[in-house]
Amino acid sequence: MLKGHLKTDLVFQTTFPLSPRKKCGQVPKRFSNFKNFKIFAHAVDLGIFNKVMPQANQIEINPFQQKTEVVAALQAEGIAVEAWAPFAEGKNDIFHNPVLSKIGAKYGKSVAQVITRWLIERDIIVLAKSTKPERMAENLNVFDFALSDEDKAEIAKLDGTFVAIMHHDTVDNLKRISAWKMGV
Repeated sequence: MLKGHLKTDLVFQTTFPLSPRKKCGQVPKRFSNFKNFKIFAHAVDLGIFNKVMPQANQIEINPFQQKTEVVAALQAEGIAVEAWAPFAEGKNDIFHNPVLSKIGAKYGKSVAQVITRWLIERDIIVLAKSTKPERMAENLNVFDFALSDEDKAEIAKLDGTFVAIMHHDTVDNLKRISAWKMGV
């Protein structure tokens, strides 16, 4: 039974079965994605020692948790970055944030559209979750404007202003997560 989704567990549980299968041609040179490789080295570790590099890494990225260095490092290795919780799950009143609202008003766009455009301009895959057709359409209507350097600088100031939705890097959280039974 797989416990939690810890990076180290995933690396070591995955490394042993992948190498022999790769030699037999059962594993492509690149395979799908991983979640929560917040520490860039873990994703690269998996690729180097198995000669199978992940295609994508899904991590929490939003205006409050921008992870600029991790994103740049993953992209430099050819690993696509997927933004999990790009709207911070609505926390910290993100949809009424004064900085994002002001930028949205400038372009006649919603805060969600500003965030989506900001992520696209950073070459980050956006996973915007909605069950409402009008919001789905709105989330796609982001290709008729571009953020200015000043807009991006203002958004950059939001980084770290609110805590992450989920910390995977603290001892207490690692212990709590390791106790989860995933049924896998």
